[in-house]
This record gives sequence, C-alpha cells and structure tokens, in this order.
Amino acid sequence: MTHVRNAAMALVALLLLVAGAWASWDSAQHVLLAKGREHGTLTVTGCSEKTCSGRYVPEDAGFPSRALTIARSVAAEQGAVIPVVVKPGTDEGVRTGWGGGLHAWLPLGGALLLAAPLVGGGLRLPRTAWSMAGAGGVLLVAAFFAL
Repeated sequence: MTHVRNAAMALVALLLLVAGAWASWDSAQHVLLAKGREHGTLTVTGCSEKTCSGRYVPEDAGFPSRALTIARSVAAEQGAVIPVVVKPGTDEGVRTGWGGGLHAWLPLGGALLLAAPLVGGGLRLPRTAWSMAGAGGVLLVAAFFAL
C-alpha cells in the first residue's frame, strides 16, 4: 500500500511540474530563443485586466510599426517603454531581458512551490522538498524585483 501511495504522490508532483513547465514554455521560448525574431520596444498606451497594448517600434527598419499587445504585469503602466520580442505570426509581444525571462517562468515557480509539500510530506523527501520550495520562491521573488 505504501508503494501505491508513493507512486500517486510522485505522479501528482510530476504532473504539477510538467504543467508548470508547459505553461511557462509558451512565453519563455520567445525570450530564450529570440535570435532571428522581431525585436523592438512597446510604449504602453492602455491596459485591460489581462493585457496591455501600445505602439510598437521595431529595431529593424524592415518591419512596420504597429499596435501590439503584451501580458499585463505590475510593471506595465501607461507610458512605460518595454523591450519586447514579437511572437511570430501574431500581434502579441513578450517582454525580453531578465525581467521578461523571469516573468515567463512564473508558472514553473508556482508549480515548484505547490509540488514541494507533496514531495516533503507524501514522499518523505524533506531536503528535496525544501530545495524545490526554495527554487520556486527565489524565482517568484526574483521576477518581482526584476519587473
């Protein structure tokens, strides 16, 4: 019975981590693999509950200036100039630099924090759980200060 419980806890913890990495990769791939993508700056003109939009000015003169949206964060206020990379085939941008990279990996940080009690209490691996919780917490705090 203990092996079944351990397997179930490990499966749920693994599911949380995979879901966090999957959710993070949607934005993080554009920040980490930005070479060859369209770069520029976004001047925020307005924000809704989930997104901010504004005027995008590309670094390369071969691309047109246009309106672009970006996921809203506490650092995106009206008039802010944000360096972005454009998701290919869309009018959606992703913040670049340390702040953008850390912001993209926030779902993984949350998943690490959620999985830590399962690993510590359910699998009885307290050192691994503290390491996971520490890594998740550091990621969340670093993203907060980087933005």
